[in-house]
Amino acid sequence: MSLVSDVWTLCKKEAQLEWRQKHGLNGLLLYIGSTVFVVYMAFIEMEPVTWMTVWWIILLFASANAVAKSFLQESDGRQLYYYTLVSPQAVILSKMLYNVLLLVLITLLGIGVYSILLGNPVLKMSIFMTAALLGAISFSTTFTMASAIAFKAGKGSTLMPILSFPIIIPIIALLIRVSAASLMVVEDINIEKNIGILVAINVIIMALALILYPYLWRD
Repeated sequence: MSLVSDVWTLCKKEAQLEWRQKHGLNGLLLYIGSTVFVVYMAFIEMEPVTWMTVWWIILLFASANAVAKSFLQESDGRQLYYYTLVSPQAVILSKMLYNVLLLVLITLLGIGVYSILLGNPVLKMSIFMTAALLGAISFSTTFTMASAIAFKAGKGSTLMPILSFPIIIPIIALLIRVSAASLMVVEDINIEKNIGILVAINVIIMALALILYPYLWRD
């Protein structure tokens, strides 16, 4: 089988497992809904900067919870079965692609619920949506790679935040700058540059995953 067909087959397998189990997706939706509702009850009126900050906090922790199970829920027997069928590149790419699709869906639903309950102060929606989608992609690729390393190291969820923290911090800083420009809080003349840096970070993470994961796969 080709790499593309292997990735597509594994992505369908991830979706089928998610649909059969349901508790993971339902728990994630419950987390988003309950967190947004608590924020709605706590804040009578939110400043645009506060609105943006709380949104990125919600999405960051939702992403970590959603992606952490990517490899941590896989058994050794299933990993050995994959080893006999597909390449390690197909495995890591399928995990990243599925997590990207999942987080994009969660992001769109989250923005909808968040805007209904707390209003939407965004003045340049196209810029904000670009930042939101890039944030979902960045979080998914970063946490997927960290989850793979943590799984192979045998440390589970303890190691994943430590590995992802140095990468997430500059990503969050760039996302906040782009989001602030969409709210017209600051005049950012380097929006295209910041978006380009975010895209470059994602490309680098995916390239490193394709290079490094085969070595983890052999252990």
